Amino acid sequence: MGRPEHEAMLGWIDDGASVLDLGCGDGELLRLLVRDRHVRAQGVELSEQAVQSCVAAGLSVFQEDIDTGLAEFGDESFDFVVLNQTFQQVRKPDFVLAEALRVGKRVIVGFPNFCYMADRLQIFFRGKVPVTASLPFEWYDTPNLHFLSVADFRDYCRKRSIKIECSVFFSGNTRVRFLPNLFGEVGLFLLSK
Repeated sequence: MGRPEHEAMLGWIDDGASVLDLGCGDGELLRLLVRDRHVRAQGVELSEQAVQSCVAAGLSVFQEDIDTGLAEFGDESFDFVVLNQTFQQVRKPDFVLAEALRVGKRVIVGFPNFCYMADRLQIFFRGKVPVTASLPFEWYDTPNLHFLSVADFRDYCRKRSIKIECSVFFSGNTRVRFLPNLFGEVGLFLLSK
């Protein structure tokens, strides 16, 4: 099927649900959801080239900067809002997540865990910012603006009274069940208000 976080999201998203994918990129997840879950899909993406690619594939995607908000969408207008590999790249994550929770009944957030063991080892032994499969960019060329861990995100949700309904963690294609803040390369959370 592909990426393990996509498989997890397929398990969380109901057939026929309405889904808004914020920072949808080339539309890989949207195409999968339309094909396998028959969702009513909408995407938002900043990159003009990615938007054109999505539209050429028959997806409903428009270009916008989600840091400016989601004013065009009403409260709870989607069953699910997805922020997969987007949350750490926005300038105002607190505002963007609040908007996602307003617009969606449930929100899925996925991000690279910056406290992943391999990253820690690279920093410790090499003395350099890590470059890994989940963080494939050099420090000067990364789209990531916020460097958070699984523990940071859990604390953030607790402080904001955001309910974590479910979470899963992966290292490569393997699901991590023990000490995810250390062994999880990617964290994926299903949230609600």
